[in-house]
Amino acid sequence: MSNRVTIKSIARDLGISHMTVSRALSDHPNVRPDTRKAVQDHARKVGYVKNAAAKAMRGDGTKIVGLLLPNIVNEFYARFANTLAQSCEDHSLHLIIHLTNDDPETELRAFERLHEVQAMSVIHVPAPGAVRNVSAHLNGVNVIQLIREQDMGQPVSSILVEDHRPIGEAVQHLAGLGHRSIGYIGADERLSSGRARRAAFEAGLASAGLASDERLITLGAPDFSTGQRNAARLLEAGNVTAIVCGGFEISNGALSVFLEADQGAVEGAGFVGYGDPSYYAWLGGGVSTIAMQVDELAQEAARLAACRPEEQPVNRRSFEASFVARNTHLAPMRGGG
Repeated sequence: MSNRVTIKSIARDLGISHMTVSRALSDHPNVRPDTRKAVQDHARKVGYVKNAAAKAMRGDGTKIVGLLLPNIVNEFYARFANTLAQSCEDHSLHLIIHLTNDDPETELRAFERLHEVQAMSVIHVPAPGAVRNVSAHLNGVNVIQLIREQDMGQPVSSILVEDHRPIGEAVQHLAGLGHRSIGYIGADERLSSGRARRAAFEAGLASAGLASDERLITLGAPDFSTGQRNAARLLEAGNVTAIVCGGFEISNGALSVFLEADQGAVEGAGFVGYGDPSYYAWLGGGVSTIAMQVDELAQEAARLAACRPEEQPVNRRSFEASFVARNTHLAPMRGGG
């Protein structure tokens, strides 16, 4: 015999109709306050859990929100997820997090699983590459793209970072310090953010009166190894006197090269990162960087996710980033040998 607690079993326990129990659990105004309290207290006592699938079949919505991120090792994504979780709690939403590692197949499986649980909304950072078979899992789902934009085969909302101006300011800051050979490490053109940030860097060069040199622009996957590998190559070739980064993990990878290099290899070299994790404020005397409004991004994402798909018009919101000038010339953490 099943011991599962149901609306009918609560009704039997309290000697009232199952309709009254259902209404009390849904905070229906037609239920007397003392009855509603008695039902809800008993439901908590016996461990009643609402059936999300049944709610979805009734058209009530599950209030499940999916969050698809490349990773949560990156402090930007970790802080975004933390603030989003708190905001979802404020909106009585249930948050499910999937990590895609920027892999389209992993992303597709995440969409499939969220479809299985009838997620109301999905917030995701689109993985690089072509979207395959995702549209079948988007019917009736409120989709919100974060940071990057990708054609999903239907209109979707976006929450973006407007970083064109601060990237340009970073280039002009370096030029003002005397740098004339400024390199760039960013994501490749599969990503909308990669294309936009490269364009911002080149516009910054033009504003500073500097020519763009393809040899100094290096692109790749938006990960730590891209930053590390390309920063080492640019510095070893001796073609650059400063580097600007166009991605969170790319910035951390490039920064590791600066901090671990021999003194002579990076002496006088300028560095501007992307994203502003807490340790950037003090590491190497402070890292100049492009900072985001992380909490505001997450709060807006929760607000959009709380709307039913049929009630939510397509939105495209942008939040201004800012250039934070600290110690642009970083001291290595170890000296030359």
